[in-house]
Amino acid sequence: MNTREQQLQAFGRLLDIMDELRLKCPWDKKQTFESLRHLTIEETYELGDAILNNDLQEIKKELGDVLLHIVFYAKIGSETNDFDIADVANAIAEKLIHRHPHIYSDVKVKDEEEVKQNWEKLKLKEGKSSVLEGVPLSLPSMVKANRIQEKVAGVGFDWDKPEQVWEKVQEELNELNVEIEKGNTDKIEAEFGDVLFSMVNYARFINVNPENALERTNKKFINRFQYLEQAAKKVGKSLHDMSLPEMSVFWNESKKFYK
Repeated sequence: MNTREQQLQAFGRLLDIMDELRLKCPWDKKQTFESLRHLTIEETYELGDAILNNDLQEIKKELGDVLLHIVFYAKIGSETNDFDIADVANAIAEKLIHRHPHIYSDVKVKDEEEVKQNWEKLKLKEGKSSVLEGVPLSLPSMVKANRIQEKVAGVGFDWDKPEQVWEKVQEELNELNVEIEKGNTDKIEAEFGDVLFSMVNYARFINVNPENALERTNKKFINRFQYLEQAAKKVGKSLHDMSLPEMSVFWNESKKFYK
């Protein structure tokens, strides 16, 4: 591992390179906060994929891409004298100190849950009008539901036991079935949303990240289906021409490889 001095030197080198690119590269010179935004989102998702794949070398690479974007934004901010990378680093350092009074002050906490509760209380004292104010509107719905529930739990709006949440899931499923029988499309969609929201909440109580869990299932399904496609090709068949029982044979084979 690198020493702290080596780490600072590496970061300084990156800042120097950013200065030079912004000065000399036609593409880098043209970039703005707005033009970089969609690229930053893409890089963040690529980092997320690397983490889910537990590919440490790819995580290192993608972290570098994300870090580049942070340095890039700070460089743009410095050009208008609004902020620079030091302001960014100092701001987050001060926030971390303020939000961790159990480390940097004399506040006592029992466990992780109490740390979360104190965090949300401090945010309200800082002028936030709602504990949900910090949930980005553009978050994917699954991630947003999870963050909403984590945040309201931080101020005590939560169930006591997993069993209670599971009962809520069952209640929402029953309400969905009622609307399906009635055939009201709008109400079916609303109740289906309630089922998903309650399942996301239950995931939190059994220590499962719902986004990670669903993506894991997505990857498993893709691998199994692609196995099915390849197996069909090997016997000279097209999936369009195969019956479901025929496809099921290869699908069940795929389960031996992708669990």
